[in-house]
Amino acid sequence: MAPAAITLAAEAPKLSAANTGFMLICSALVMLMTPGLAFFYGGMVRVKSTLNMLMMSFISLGIITILWVLFGFSVAFGTDHGSLFGWENDFLGLSGIGKTELWPGYTIPIYVFAVFQLMFAIITPALISGALADRVKFTAWSLFIALWATIVYFPVAHWVWGTGGWAFDLGVIDFAGGTAVHINAGAAALGVILVIGKRVGFKKDPMRPHSLPWTMLGAGLLWFGWFGFNAGSWLGNDDGVGALMFVNTQVATAAAMIAWLIYEKLRHGAFTSLGAASGAVAGLVAITPSGGSCSPLGAIAIGAIAGVLCAMAVGLKYKFGYDDSLDVVGVHLVGGVVGSLLIGFFATGGGQSDAAGLFYGDHTLDQFWKQCAGVGGVLAYSLIASAILAFLIDKTMGMRVSEDDEVTGIDQTEHAETAYDFSGAGGGAAARTAVPAPVATAATDTKKVDA
Repeated sequence: MAPAAITLAAEAPKLSAANTGFMLICSALVMLMTPGLAFFYGGMVRVKSTLNMLMMSFISLGIITILWVLFGFSVAFGTDHGSLFGWENDFLGLSGIGKTELWPGYTIPIYVFAVFQLMFAIITPALISGALADRVKFTAWSLFIALWATIVYFPVAHWVWGTGGWAFDLGVIDFAGGTAVHINAGAAALGVILVIGKRVGFKKDPMRPHSLPWTMLGAGLLWFGWFGFNAGSWLGNDDGVGALMFVNTQVATAAAMIAWLIYEKLRHGAFTSLGAASGAVAGLVAITPSGGSCSPLGAIAIGAIAGVLCAMAVGLKYKFGYDDSLDVVGVHLVGGVVGSLLIGFFATGGGQSDAAGLFYGDHTLDQFWKQCAGVGGVLAYSLIASAILAFLIDKTMGMRVSEDDEVTGIDQTEHAETAYDFSGAGGGAAARTAVPAPVATAATDTKKVDA
């Protein structure tokens, strides 16, 4: 993420129509990632949970948008307070911002920066939802993401990207969200699932993805939108760093997908479409923090390492007994950690930052230790805070649906709808009064359980 600090120059920056237009396009691309994530996750769940999975991502577009405008932007990017959070009265409700007022040190309006960052804030809690498939009340989920964004995401964004944030001042490199987005969401997912427990039938009933074409479509949309997510995080492209990030995003994703498939073939005997989609996402995650500071060859190495390690990590849930439904921990937490830490080895010192990793510059581990501090701080805070939030919600309104509702299907019990209706009842509101189409049960759904 491009620094928010004011640059000292002989002449103050002027509004750039080119950079402004570029950033608006990037913002739209990042927004598209949330529906893409919904398709990615929606295809991976069983038929009876499809709509709920889509809704868990979709509701983030509504809730986080309102919170961001009201106070989230102020907490994340306002004047620093104690290196922990920001606050700026003019940012509350985005009410004190001029239409052409520039983000300090850059050539784009504050409004454009704010909306670009909003899209990051939206997708981050949506990422958590994949770990909780099949079993969380929609009202409880909605409350959780509202509280989580307020208590966890907004302050962590300030730590990493806000002027005065402790990680920012320490020199932690996170170009577009390895810590603030992926480690943050992955650690939160782990904290919540440790509180709410496993799905009914975990490691016993088959729970295969119901629509791999949906998952592949979602992965493709994520890959497409990720160019805005990553390349746009330099807030312009006057010096070529954004272009470097664009290239590195492509090559790391390709390397991770191939590495995952090779591992999968050697370990399980087949090249699967789910493996291709998951490997691509693992590469996207790993290059997110690192792509602005490494070379394309370094990006290939980072992607390949992440592809193998994330493929190995998704099986840990069976070994340790935590039910991460759609491998958020294995892909986003592990991928974010890998990408963030490898900056300490592959940073060239000639891209986003002058800091160089072990393989470049003075060949020291100075940057690696800074990356460890950033990774550890965000991981620990998000894990603990998320677990506490889930515990409090569970003890008050209840976090999980009943066992009967879970077995029946969360689409019917929470949304009074089903994803596929072949009864010929027709559409519209009248269809809600029709007899629902049969919903698949755990016995008819399929998913290979990797013991």
